[in-house]
Amino acid sequence: MKKVVVLLFISSFCFAQKVNRKLIWEENFNKKKINETFWNFELGDGCPDLCGYGNNERQIYTKTNHVLKDGNLIIEARKEGTKYTSTKITTKGKKEFKYGRIEARAKLPVGHGLWPAFWMLGANIDEVKWPKTGEIDILEYIGRDPHMVYTTLHTQDSHGNTINTKRTEFPAIEEGYHIYAIEWSKEKIDFFVDTTLVYTFNPQVKDPNTWPFDKPFYIIVNLAIGGNFGGPDVDDTVLPQKYYIDYVRVYE
Repeated sequence: MKKVVVLLFISSFCFAQKVNRKLIWEENFNKKKINETFWNFELGDGCPDLCGYGNNERQIYTKTNHVLKDGNLIIEARKEGTKYTSTKITTKGKKEFKYGRIEARAKLPVGHGLWPAFWMLGANIDEVKWPKTGEIDILEYIGRDPHMVYTTLHTQDSHGNTINTKRTEFPAIEEGYHIYAIEWSKEKIDFFVDTTLVYTFNPQVKDPNTWPFDKPFYIIVNLAIGGNFGGPDVDDTVLPQKYYIDYVRVYE
């Protein structure tokens, strides 16, 4: 009984936090096509500047691997001949945010080699480059590691390596929709899956190398295929697979 009461308290507390926040931007994907007032398409394979997007990813990003249907953005990973295709969108230069609650409600694709993500990069990336700009990975899921959600930050202090991270098991994460969120303040970043707090990043020393999270960031939604983290092998028999994003919301 005590355990049930504690869980209900935590859930109620998290819900109250969200209710008390002011919604400042949302994307419900309820139009006929992507709203390019807010979103950019990233196209190609990253070449020649960053082939494979720095991770030996295998997909080519296009404008044709997605649809908007029933209030969802549906990104589809495909094998087309010898090539893998998918979609990636960002709010760079159009919608950038500093602090608050940033969340998405999504349903994951499944299968070895798939790597759906919901994440953020510092808006100053063109000036200071990665990883000095900072990276906030609100959701990463890899098909080769079922039932696990990864929440990660990259900084100059870690040379971009994955050390500020948490891998959390959710046995039913592949079933239905779930909410992936951060609560970001000038002191810390809390990561949530639904109402579960899974990770807190709060370094004692906050300087540009350990805490680049004191400036605006933009949002990224994509479905990568293969790569150093997602693969490298891809199970072609599961393709095509779909990544459903119901909404993206930002609260101050």
